Amino acid sequence: MATERKPRRVRRSFKFIFRFFQLIFALVFVFLASFFVTLALRSPDDADKVADKKIVTAETSIGEKIDRILDVRSAINEKRKSIRHYVLLKDIPRHLRQAVIAVEDARFYSHKGFDIESIARAAIVNVEAGEIEEGASTITQQLVKNLFLTQERSFTRKVEELLLAMSVERNYEKDKIIELYLNTIYFGSNFYGIYEASHGYFGKEPKQLTLAESAMLAGIPNAPSVYSPYVNFMLAKKRQLIVIDAMVRNHLLTEYEAEKARIEEIVLKDGYY
Repeated sequence: MATERKPRRVRRSFKFIFRFFQLIFALVFVFLASFFVTLALRSPDDADKVADKKIVTAETSIGEKIDRILDVRSAINEKRKSIRHYVLLKDIPRHLRQAVIAVEDARFYSHKGFDIESIARAAIVNVEAGEIEEGASTITQQLVKNLFLTQERSFTRKVEELLLAMSVERNYEKDKIIELYLNTIYFGSNFYGIYEASHGYFGKEPKQLTLAESAMLAGIPNAPSVYSPYVNFMLAKKRQLIVIDAMVRNHLLTEYEAEKARIEEIVLKDGYY
């Protein structure tokens, strides 16, 4: 019995040490990534706060160099041209935008394209699991992942994602980013972008979507093959309730408005409900 216990203890010790060093690596990665991204996003107004002008010039030019290398504006413009029915932000209901932000990236309007708190939390979860199980992608990161990157889950690809997100944030206002996101994200059942999703699921223009319908659509991108109402309406409905709760939690809905949305009948274009 003693000889069996010892190898188990040794394995547990090695496993603990391995995860400990993984955690250290993850935290170092988070620190370096956040440092360089913050450095590149430094506004020119910060220049007078730094004594060494040579350092300031180097710092403020990092983001510009990245922009030139990545040239995200040209790539995004090409992608936009390929979208047959591009929907402008003014034609997207406010409650749809709020629903997506509440459930996908609650601090969307306050961060710079990446969320350190979410990255740190995900890093700890992934270290404990011994693999990448949880993401920490903001809406901007999801946008660049869908436009430029593969679905590979690795630390290297995460760095690429951060650099691209940084460049997008330098080049576009937040409202334009959410507009681009809603026009390119996959909503399941072979519907890409809000125009196809709105017409495909509800047979109407995006601006005609109700709060309840918007909340259901906002819940789909997290797992399109699972939460599409054409795949499993009950799961889609449960996800819709999670979205509505997130909107209440983020003070985007009153409890009265939320309850009305929860009980509103959902009728899909193909007759499912």
